Amino acid sequence: MNWKNVLLIGALGLLPVSIMAQANILNAKKPEDIGKKTEAQKTMDNDAPLEYGYVDDRDILWSKTVWEVIDLDERVNFPLYYPIDTVDIGADRRSLYDVLMKNIKSGKLQDVYVDSYFTEKRTMGDLRATLQKVDTTDYGYEQLNAGEELSQEFVIRRDLTAADIEEYRIKGIWYFDKRQGELKYRLLGLAPVAPDVNFIDDQSMDPGDAKVELFWVWYPGARQILHDAKVFNQRNSAQPISFDMLLNARRFNGVIYREDNVHGDREINDYISENALFQLLEANRIKEVIRDREQDMWAY
Repeated sequence: MNWKNVLLIGALGLLPVSIMAQANILNAKKPEDIGKKTEAQKTMDNDAPLEYGYVDDRDILWSKTVWEVIDLDERVNFPLYYPIDTVDIGADRRSLYDVLMKNIKSGKLQDVYVDSYFTEKRTMGDLRATLQKVDTTDYGYEQLNAGEELSQEFVIRRDLTAADIEEYRIKGIWYFDKRQGELKYRLLGLAPVAPDVNFIDDQSMDPGDAKVELFWVWYPGARQILHDAKVFNQRNSAQPISFDMLLNARRFNGVIYREDNVHGDREINDYISENALFQLLEANRIKEVIRDREQDMWAY
């Protein structure tokens, strides 16, 4: 092996270091400098999410809107759930829920809605009743009944955290683009799902009945935020990927639970009740119909 090959291998080996999740970690003079870029580096760093191309309505030969559920108990979906403990970990690693909540609180993410039809917006003030429970103990009520000032030690506050999120629900549209001649997918919205904060500690209630959609995020409006937030790459920590790339590339496992239909977009469990196996088979049937549509377009 000559010196040229040695230098080439060395350069390729150092390349991933320059794009680590913790920027400038090798150039930092002190720990506070980790992650800080110079103005020259910011100018050279033209990092932005890949823009969606314009699709004319006349170019869509066929489309199908589907809703899917992403179960966070599945290993392939762990990057959307972890880390849930952010005390001993850097600020560059957060779960998807923490990323969404941080930007909602700061006002950067404003396209937050009540449901998946995006008709009514929600603000952080509107979400507090959904994300937080404030209760008073019996001793607190005794203080109030006695005309005394309520002590804060008798006030119980329960906030939903990333550890409470059990699944995500997404809404997207599959469509056949006649210009490109292929079937494509466009993600429209996503929603974190957790137990109702008012019944989260109630052991007598069925956990499946207590799940609620906290809010819906209009995905195209959150792409830049999700692009800036990185997901841990277990195979190569020097090359993290963004939440935007993970979701657009469908690097997760989702199960269809609703499709657009004449019955008011009813869910699968509305017409197949109390039979999880048949519900899963129906979801797979809908998926196969979508897959076969692209092949049918090329059948003469």
